[in-house]
Amino acid sequence: MITTHQLTELLGWASIINIGYLLMSALVLILAREFVVSVHSRLFNVSPKDLPSIYFNFLAGYKTLSLIFCIVPYVSLKLMGN
Repeated sequence: MITTHQLTELLGWASIINIGYLLMSALVLILAREFVVSVHSRLFNVSPKDLPSIYFNFLAGYKTLSLIFCIVPYVSLKLMGN
């Protein structure tokens, strides 16, 4: 059985990993946009003008899910004193 302390630690590390991935993805899209767009447009046969909105939707969805399933439960457990 998992304790609340173990759950808090798990959610803390999951939050760090998710935030790191989100930041890395955003930085790659900002710094290497032309390269990423050219690769994805050829790889998935998507129009290059449609990709920025797809990237935005991905980042927004990932951020929302990370917030709901990792960060908020972690903060709640920390506020409870675990």
